[in-house]
Amino acid sequence: MWLNEQQVTDTAIRAYRKTLVGSNPNYVVIDDLFDHAKLDAVCHILQQQQCWKTQKHSYSALYVNNAKWQKTPDTERFVQRDIWDRAAASADEHPYAIAHEFLSYLRSDEFMSLLSRIFRVHITDINVAKPEINTNYFRLNAKDFVNQHADDSPGREVCILLYLNKDWQNNNGGELVFMGKDDKPVTIPPLYNRCVLFDPSSEGSEHWVKAVTSESATAYRYNVTSWYWSE
Repeated sequence: MWLNEQQVTDTAIRAYRKTLVGSNPNYVVIDDLFDHAKLDAVCHILQQQQCWKTQKHSYSALYVNNAKWQKTPDTERFVQRDIWDRAAASADEHPYAIAHEFLSYLRSDEFMSLLSRIFRVHITDINVAKPEINTNYFRLNAKDFVNQHADDSPGREVCILLYLNKDWQNNNGGELVFMGKDDKPVTIPPLYNRCVLFDPSSEGSEHWVKAVTSESATAYRYNVTSWYWSE
């Protein structure tokens, strides 16, 4: 089982719901939502360098190639990071299987039912053409960035960020920052097995990531990002 059962009791879900509706943006932070041993196995896979490729987005175009990226002004660049190459890491190969299994679980009926209970909306992939592209692993190092942006789109109800950084230190940077309300931004450190769930259409949900401060070539901030829709 992927979930930590102690974190998904009826009492816990009521508490998550109360926090969600009482915050700006509408968000909740859940620590230790998933089984640590299984996440440890996933993290081990993510350390392998051969299954990553660079992803670049500008405010006017997604998946920008290198030639176009060089012509894009710095003020128009909003994402440079690595994305896990699911095709290169075959689901049928050991040891990649567990990493694929977790991504599949995050789009399972069981997990989407949990989200539906917290957000009180029916989360489903019934109208999502390619669900698998909406859940994946990402990493950032000191040269990368995720600048201010919004994740809202028609029918998108929930966004999830799950952090997979073992022994992350406060001085490593990489914090998630929500714009918040009344000039009160919300800053969330990317601690291991910390899950941030938020409504991307709620006030103050625009967000960005503070720079990773370690200059080490192997110092990466890892996370899963997953987006969900209603019918």
